[in-house]
Amino acid sequence: MLIHSNHIGHRCAKPYCKWHTTSHPTASVLKLSSSPLAPVYRGVSLAYKNSVGGSAQMDVSSAAAASSPTVVTEYDITRSTRPETTQEAVDLAVVWASQHGLIVGAGVPDKPLATIHAPMTVLPTPFPRDSFEKAQAAMEAFNGLFDRVSRDDEYLQTTLRPAADHDDFTAKLLEIHRNTQGVRDQRRAAQAELILALNRSDYMLDEPSGTLMQVEMNTISSSFGCLCTLVSQMHRFMLHSQGAQRQVLDGLPENNVTEEFVLAMAATVQEHNCVSGSTDSMVLFVVQPDEKNSFDQQWLQTTLLHLHSIKTVRRTLAQLDKEAEISSSGQLSLGGLPVSLVYFRAGYAPTDYPSDAEWKIREQLERCDAALCPSVAYQLAGSKKVQQDLARPGVLERFVDDPSEIEALRDCFAGLWGLDDLDEPETAAVLQQALQEPDRFVLKPQREGGGNNMYGEELRQKLQTKKGLSAFILMQRIRPPINRTVMVREGQVVEADTLSELGIFGYLVRRGDKVLHNKGAGHMMRTKAATSDEGGVAAGFAVLDSVIINSESR
Repeated sequence: MLIHSNHIGHRCAKPYCKWHTTSHPTASVLKLSSSPLAPVYRGVSLAYKNSVGGSAQMDVSSAAAASSPTVVTEYDITRSTRPETTQEAVDLAVVWASQHGLIVGAGVPDKPLATIHAPMTVLPTPFPRDSFEKAQAAMEAFNGLFDRVSRDDEYLQTTLRPAADHDDFTAKLLEIHRNTQGVRDQRRAAQAELILALNRSDYMLDEPSGTLMQVEMNTISSSFGCLCTLVSQMHRFMLHSQGAQRQVLDGLPENNVTEEFVLAMAATVQEHNCVSGSTDSMVLFVVQPDEKNSFDQQWLQTTLLHLHSIKTVRRTLAQLDKEAEISSSGQLSLGGLPVSLVYFRAGYAPTDYPSDAEWKIREQLERCDAALCPSVAYQLAGSKKVQQDLARPGVLERFVDDPSEIEALRDCFAGLWGLDDLDEPETAAVLQQALQEPDRFVLKPQREGGGNNMYGEELRQKLQTKKGLSAFILMQRIRPPINRTVMVREGQVVEADTLSELGIFGYLVRRGDKVLHNKGAGHMMRTKAATSDEGGVAAGFAVLDSVIINSESR
């Protein structure tokens, strides 16, 4: 059974990207030519072969002379004679996941602690080295950019006002931002504002153009970092268990988002305690009720305690409305214990605010002296509308002085267009193009969490109304290369043509005007069926994956 390969028989329009197929006595074998986008294992032939009566094993050998331009990647697991081989590999992956905490909530109503393995691929997905390193190199610049955007209150209010006119959720966040302006001004004047950003910048390879393009920047609830740390470890185990040699394993990048994020959180707590004088402060996790992805979050909690002796507590916004206490000096406490950091894993969707009580406590938290991850300003900075506006000519220059950094940031942008003024010539032109060729675009609202975008005929119909379009942005549809992947979700195995999205994590800690830490923090890969438009794992559209890259320079 084919475990993982690139899409057999697929042809890219670009001459540098070619897929070839050959025959094999027992299975399909894939050969790839080297290219900027061809996801290859350079100089290595991987053949998953079955011995008679035995389990699947990996045989790794040198593929070709170093000077040869052709690289062979072979996944050779018998499709017709040994279908149980795939199930053996899946079972091994699921057992590892269950043993090591690569799990999510099972969603059983009367058993809230019941778990199941996280949705995942059985093997890692190939990714070109230069594109992976480009995304890694840009992370610190993106951290710094969005930090500076979050501090420009006038820019946020002006840029998001048209969206707020037609989107109540954005309008409410902007209202909180205005209402707490005085608190921010006081803290900034005293160099007392303490900010932690735990971000993730998402990318896709665009096959037609041969480039890596940014999908979006996430500044609130950047999830699955901990589980993706485990996925990387599981994939290393899977390859090693089948006999992969070091030259193959070296193509698996180190990935430890858990410890990196925990380090950033601990540094923030320490910075807060140095000023407040507290020695027993906690980290507050603001969570959704009945959260299925709590185990990804709780890895941060257990690691904070294990490595830094920092206690944590989980509360919903509704619970905080009843339990949180904020003193006249701004100190936030729960049950008499001070809170030094508020980490939001909720608050990014309208459904997180079912009543005025949730909105009230969100604004009160903005007034406390604990570090916020993110503040409402940071959340607004990560909105789709701001990201689109940053792509306009001349806007990056408002926030970035270094021309080389501006060029590196701009090189990541896909095509992005605002829909505030439909009569503006450029907007009118792209609107007309989208109406004629809707499959070339994505219509995005000011939402996070997956399942919100519009495509195809739905996109066309929305644009034809010409009503409330300023609450959306229009984005070029990125066309990534297609892979062939075995995925497992809730014990069910699916082999399908797939698309993948790379996420690069990073963090920034700032006190007043001084940036204390700014660093990349690891990566994740999400893979989905090529027939699916959306890509959220928690929303049920994708599975967790990891990267395997070339071990040599291209």
